[in-house]
Amino acid sequence: MTIRVMLVDDQVLLRTGFRMVLAAQPDMEVVAEAGDGVEALAELRRTEVDVVLMDVRMPKLDGVETTRRICADTDPPKVLILTTFDLDEYAFSGLKAGASGFMLKDVPPADLLAAIRAVHSGDAVVAPSTTRRLLDRFAPMLPGTKQPQHKELERLTEREREVMVLVAHGLSNGEIAARLVLSEATVKTHVGRILTKLGLRDRVQVVVLAYETGLVRAGGHG
Repeated sequence: MTIRVMLVDDQVLLRTGFRMVLAAQPDMEVVAEAGDGVEALAELRRTEVDVVLMDVRMPKLDGVETTRRICADTDPPKVLILTTFDLDEYAFSGLKAGASGFMLKDVPPADLLAAIRAVHSGDAVVAPSTTRRLLDRFAPMLPGTKQPQHKELERLTEREREVMVLVAHGLSNGEIAARLVLSEATVKTHVGRILTKLGLRDRVQVVVLAYETGLVRAGGHG
């Protein structure tokens, strides 16, 4: 199945470069492009898209607000935030807005292609450890980080909370399995239940919520 991709960036040269990389792939097709958020939203109303590569700093409507509007729709495409810097407050805002992850603009082509495929298949594309570094920097700015844990966490079993903390600390399913002496399949089941119970889309949102609720503290441990 061909993955339909939309490129959203105000730099034409950058879009051209990404388009050339994607065009060489038998399972990908660039079906739309936009130079700002307003154009992107208009294009999405008339084009079927699976994955959006979203720049954050654009005129008219930035990538964060555009991502928020896209993800508010029913059955929206996946959004990958493109950022210039690894620790960029815009990238954090993008995750909060509903993006499935973020990539650096100078990402190697192979990594970009792998990320698009991962997002399309429903996986998070940001290494949890990278997300954690981002959150360690910006979590203190979150209004929720100094408040008691959200009641929604009470839906989780003790084991699920334990798994959620380890996800937030950047451990993969395999690493969590080794730490808790469980099978990787069991850990995957726990992560799936956490997503369902908390109404989250992917691991990235699990990490964000863990910081927001104080389950994990920036720079520290849960």
